[in-house]
Amino acid sequence: MVFRLSKSMPFYPRAVHRSMYFKWTINEKMMFAALMSALAAVLQSAGGFLPGVGFFISPLATAPVLMATLITFRWGSMSYLLTIFLLVLIQPSELFIFPFTTGVLGIALGWALRTQSNRLNAIFVGGIALFIGICIPLYVLGFPVFGPGVSSFNWTTIIIILAFSQIYSWIWLEFGLLLIRRLKRFLT
Repeated sequence: MVFRLSKSMPFYPRAVHRSMYFKWTINEKMMFAALMSALAAVLQSAGGFLPGVGFFISPLATAPVLMATLITFRWGSMSYLLTIFLLVLIQPSELFIFPFTTGVLGIALGWALRTQSNRLNAIFVGGIALFIGICIPLYVLGFPVFGPGVSSFNWTTIIIILAFSQIYSWIWLEFGLLLIRRLKRFLT
């Protein structure tokens, strides 16, 4: 199956957004955002609780934030913040990863799924958000996101991080569309 990046965005993310936004009560929206926050916190914490296999589970914390952002940007931001507060209680070691990478990508892609008209724009939005999110802890805060070998500033590293961010955003966009398509009958 070949993916064309310039393809237009499918209809169902906007249909799910309209259904969730206009048909759900404020309590249903709040409960969904809280449930997504709890799920994101548990998935993100897997890296600390299950060494080895947990590091393959923790990137899945992007999906609940993406789903909460489908309601509105406001509910996605609240879910993002609640997940951060839950991580303070559950697994404080994940506080450098989730707020800057996993969570930011979920918010950016959730917003892009509702507002962007083609996939390339959505991938670009998610990739730039992830790129900035990786560079802040790496270069501003001095936290070695990729280990001690990648902590000094050089252009080769910047280009590799930018390329990685765009490819990772593309993967997550396609996975998010698949997830929304599978869950749309439950969410509408």
